[in-house]
Amino acid sequence: MESETLKNDAKDKCRELGIPLVGFAGVDRWENPPSELPNQFQEWIPRDFWPQSIYPEAKTVMVIGLPIQIPILDTAPSIYYHELYNTVNILLDIKAYEIANFLTEKGHPSIFLPRDGYGDINVLIDEPLAFFSHKHAAFLAGLGSFGLNNVILTKEYGPRVRFTSIFTSAPIKSDELKTHDLCIRCLKCADCCPVDAIPNSGDFPPLMDKITCAMRSQELREEYRSPCGICIKVCPVGMDREIFNREDTSIYFHRSGPDKITKSWKHIRKYGSKK
Repeated sequence: MESETLKNDAKDKCRELGIPLVGFAGVDRWENPPSELPNQFQEWIPRDFWPQSIYPEAKTVMVIGLPIQIPILDTAPSIYYHELYNTVNILLDIKAYEIANFLTEKGHPSIFLPRDGYGDINVLIDEPLAFFSHKHAAFLAGLGSFGLNNVILTKEYGPRVRFTSIFTSAPIKSDELKTHDLCIRCLKCADCCPVDAIPNSGDFPPLMDKITCAMRSQELREEYRSPCGICIKVCPVGMDREIFNREDTSIYFHRSGPDKITKSWKHIRKYGSKK
């Protein structure tokens, strides 16, 4: 009963902070992967990357997500999306810190994790891993399934969402897993990747070329218009497409003509960056 009350209090705190996506996963899900997962993997998460290996007191991982607004993402790569990405990252860090303090004050020592776990994109080129995967945490917290581009797809926002995590010593009941695979294998992300980092065949989820992707981000950072964002903007999955009237994904493939939406992209991309 106490666990359920704490869970409801944590959800209320998320509503207060304007967080639309929240999920809970007991740390046992890292040690004993549930059989009903929507995606299977050739190799499971190594022990060093488990939450209980990073914070031994952890009993539950609370995952929060904030959306990336499609009309801004549509301009990517651009200074506009660059600023949105940074803003969402800052908000995730602040909100996760507040939630960790909230849980700690209720008698359950908790810590936040940064939304990214690396100092610079150059680090990822040498070692394309962070010390903890928020994507896998969101997956195990029932927030979505993996897409072809190795990001989490959600029914609400498709892949257009950023996640971070809170480790808490409170034993909170895990949320039900999403057993349905949201990826429809349309291959749009693979077809549109400017550096061919996303394989369009083989095992699923595929082994994406993270280093090539990171090198693309490095190039865009030097132009002040990183990250790339193309693979997540073309994905047709997500209820946000209907909300923003972006259900027609052909606009990403046919950019000629007088269309007022694509005209706005061209205008935005002319300013604020080197391209």
